Order: sequence, then C-alpha cells, then structure tokens
Amino acid sequence: MAREFTSVGVVGLGTMGSGIAEVLARSGLDVVGVELDAAGVARGRAHIEHSTERALSGGKLDEGGRAELLGRITYTTELSDLGDVDLVVEAVPESLELKAEVLGQLDKIVRPEAIFASNTSSLSVTEIGVHTARPGKVVGMHFFNPAPVLKLVEIVRTVVTEPDVVTDVVAFAERLGKTPVVIGDRAGFIANALLFGYLNHAVRMFEQRYATREDLDAAMRYGCGYPMGPLALLDLIGLDTAYEILESMYRQSRNRLHAPAPLLKQMITAGLLGRKSGRGFYRYEAADSPVVTDTVASSTVDSAVVREVRRVGVVGTGTMATGIAEVFAKRGYEVVLRARTAEKAEAAVAKVGKSIGRAVTKGRMSESDAAAVLTRVKPVTEFAELSDVDLAVEAVAEELTVKQAVFAALDEAVRPGAILATTTSSLPVIECAASTSRPSDVLGLHFFNPAPMMKLVEVVQTIATAPEVVATAHAVCAALGKHPVHCGDRAGFIVNALLFPYLNDAVKMLEAHYAQADDIDTAMKVGCGLPMGPFELLDVVGLDVSLAIERTLFNEFREEGFSPAPLLEHLVTAGRLGRKTGKGFKDYVR
Repeated sequence: MAREFTSVGVVGLGTMGSGIAEVLARSGLDVVGVELDAAGVARGRAHIEHSTERALSGGKLDEGGRAELLGRITYTTELSDLGDVDLVVEAVPESLELKAEVLGQLDKIVRPEAIFASNTSSLSVTEIGVHTARPGKVVGMHFFNPAPVLKLVEIVRTVVTEPDVVTDVVAFAERLGKTPVVIGDRAGFIANALLFGYLNHAVRMFEQRYATREDLDAAMRYGCGYPMGPLALLDLIGLDTAYEILESMYRQSRNRLHAPAPLLKQMITAGLLGRKSGRGFYRYEAADSPVVTDTVASSTVDSAVVREVRRVGVVGTGTMATGIAEVFAKRGYEVVLRARTAEKAEAAVAKVGKSIGRAVTKGRMSESDAAAVLTRVKPVTEFAELSDVDLAVEAVAEELTVKQAVFAALDEAVRPGAILATTTSSLPVIECAASTSRPSDVLGLHFFNPAPMMKLVEVVQTIATAPEVVATAHAVCAALGKHPVHCGDRAGFIVNALLFPYLNDAVKMLEAHYAQADDIDTAMKVGCGLPMGPFELLDVVGLDVSLAIERTLFNEFREEGFSPAPLLEHLVTAGRLGRKTGKGFKDYVR
C-alpha cells in the first residue's frame, strides 16, 4: 500500500515552485514554502494569491475554498522549518550546483525516511541525489508550467531509487489529480527531449531566414493543431531556460540537433529572454505580459502585381484532388477536374458531391448552394480542356516522374501566363518546374488533408518563381479562406521538416526502451497540449508515408539525427503501416 503524505515542503517559490505549492495545498496538504529572503517569500505569496484569484474569478474556486487553500501554506526563509515534512519538492533555479547544495543541506535537516523530489526539467536526478546520504529516496518530479493547470508529471527514477519510493510518489501524483509517467534518468526526460529538438530546429529555420516568425508559428498551429507556434512557445518558456535545457541535452546526447542555435545565445546576451523580459522573438506590452505589440507581420510577399484567377484546373482524382476542387468551387471559381478516364472523372465529381452533401446534412450549406457548387466542377479527360485556366493545380501521386509528366503536359496545354502549381508535400518543386518551358510560373501550393477543413497552405517558392506568381498564390489562398505561409523549395517545407524529425525522435526513444509508446503519447498530449501523441499520429499518417518523408529529409540535409529509426523501417517491412492495415505502433480493431 502506498505511503500517505500529509505535509510537504517546497523549496523555491518562483513560477514553478509557487504553482506546485498551490497544487499541493489545493489537495488538502499542509505546505511549507521556503525562499531565500523576505522579498522572495513576498513574490511567491503574490504568485499564489494572484493565481487563486484567477481561479476564483473563473469559478474554479469559491471564497471559502480559496481561504482554506491559502491557510494551508506556511512561508519561511529557513530550511530548518522543513524538519518534520514527509516529502520535499525542490524547485530552485536549473543549476546542478545549486540543487545539489540545497539537497545536501536538507539531508541534515529532514527525517531519514522523508523523500526528496527534484522538479528539474533536464538535469541528472542521479547527480543531484548523490549529494545526499539517501540517494535511494531521491526522484525527479517534473511538473509542467503552469503547474495548477497542466496534468502531466514525469516521475524520474534513478538506478538507485527504491521501488517503494517510486510507487509512493506515483500514488501521490495521482492524489494531486495529475497524470504521472515513470521514466529513467536521461536529459530532457520524455517531453523536453522531444519538444526542444523541435523548438531548436524552428529557431534554425528562422535564423536562416527560411520563413518568417509568423509563418513558422502559423504553420504549426494550422497545419498540426498545436496550441502555440514554436517561437511563441520559446518566448513563453524563456530563451535562457530553453538554452540551458538544450545545453544539458547536448552534453548528454552529443546530437548536433540538440546544440542550441547560435541565435539563442545572441538573443540571451542582448537580454531578449521572451515574455519575462518583454521581448524575445516577439515584442510584448510589458515584462511578463502575454500581449504582443509588434503585430504587423513581416512579409515574404512583395508588392508585385497580382494576376487574375477565375478558372482553375485540378489534375487528379484522389482525396487531395477532389478536396482542392471542392475548396475552389465553394468559393465561386470555375473548376476543370481532369482525370485519366471518364469513369474516374465522374467518380471524382461524385466524391465532391458526397462531401458537399455531408455539409448539407449538418446544416452548413443549403441544398441550392450545394447544387450551385457542383455545377462549377466540370469533369474532363484531356489536358487540352485546361487550355484556358488561370491556375492549374497538380494533385497526382507523390512520385516525381509522374508529376514531371503531368507538368510537361500542362506546359503544352495551358495558355501562357497561367500559373502551374504542385501540391507535393516533400518533392522538389523545381524538378516539376524544370519539366516546363515556364519555370517562373511554377510554385508549390501544399494543401493539408482534408483540404476543405484544414486552413493551412504552404506557398513554396523556387529559385525561379516570379514575384507576381507568389503574390497571386497568396491572394488566391486568402480568397479561399486559407492561411498561406511562405517558404523556400527544400525538403519538408515548414511543417513536415519540423514535424517528422520530432516523430523520428519519438521512435528512437521507444526503440531505446526508455519509455512505452502510450507513456510517450501521454507525455506529449498532456504535458505539451498536442492534439495527438507521436505514435497515434504516425499510425494515422501511415508508417510507409512517414518513412518516405523521413528518407527525403535525410537525403536532403544529410543530418545524422534525421536518419530514419531502424524500428520504423522494420515495421514498414513487416507490413505494419498503421491504421490502414490495422497494425502499426498499436493494434486496431478492423
């Protein structure tokens, strides 16, 4: 039976420590909060009072409950006041020397049976624990910020942590209403190890001027459903904190992808630490304010003249092609949908009709509007029928030779001055453009699946694309009600280039037996607020599709860290491709 804790000490009452103290007191525990001096105590108390005031305003606490919560917390500047507590949570700044010193002092004060928990997010719990005479009673208890809101707690066991201690701390986390995952002691644990490689990659993209900060953030919010973009999230976390976590991860992994981007060090040196300093990647109203003041987006689209687009050709009959045809037709464009045979062309139009029919059933569209949309979609089998379109969108199979053949045919058929676009998600757009006599009129328009629902479109400019073609594509996306983001023509564009290395890292973590797939999924959903865990997402995308994208990224960038995890390759070879085959990282009922 798990041990019952009644009194807990919290050392360090900064943002994390005060949040943890509030969580403990809310669960009925007596809390002793310790800070260095009276000013630190005052700041910690103010944090908790402000947080509980917000909970009161939001109806999550009543006046009586708030008074009881605040009454359970005692404040002090003396570690000696922790002599009788059952457990101590250390939440001092992320310095190994400081944490070791604090636990060393506590070891002489606190009862021998008391447990020490470090809230470190990246340091070695083993190295912290060895500075006590009770390393078997030391664990990591990594809460996420804001602690009163986020449910995940990573319970970090070292090679000497006593099994009973882990059991007791897991039960304790559950009593607090948290979702615990138990893991070994390695830099970054689960969530940070996966999250910060992705964040660092986004900084490098920004540093290389591959995409603007707004486009990077919008791409991940609209393309992946992330609650925040990577640069806005770094500002929230604090650039100095992010740098220390990456440094700690790099020291242990020696993975170049964990080496902090040079821009981070420059920004930190200049005092641009994110929200807490009032300026990071964005400028804020004041220190600690969430209100961004430099809201005028930096644009990659110049003032080039926009070409008129009224009639659109779509080549292909798959899910993406029919979805794109539906998107254009709904916005009043005349659409010519080209298929290889009359039967496929009619079937594709029927697919559009079925999709629109669902919108009618759900009350999102009237029957008359649906009928009007369908009349705007004309099925054809000959490329010559696309001769008068203003924009032709290729949406055929993700094979370069197939796409090149389509572009050669479009070049012959479509009038001069029309724009030719590919929906490829990873192939080089310039290779498609090279199959035509008009590379300046070719670009990528990467819609996301399902096209009628997803707001994001990546507008991919090659080295040859004319400025007015980019400007026209931007205007068309806006007219479709989509959010265009701009980037250059390199593997993965923005979203896949940021997403798939993260997914690959998750597979490598599983492959190393560091954590179970379900725990990794839980950590990223509960700890980072992502809509799906990495293994759920891989199974949805398809392991074969994911492997192909990862190979493309590796072949383009030659980064050792991008090399596809052998486990992913083995699963694909074994025919475990995800939901579509009923077996992937998980088994599905078919």
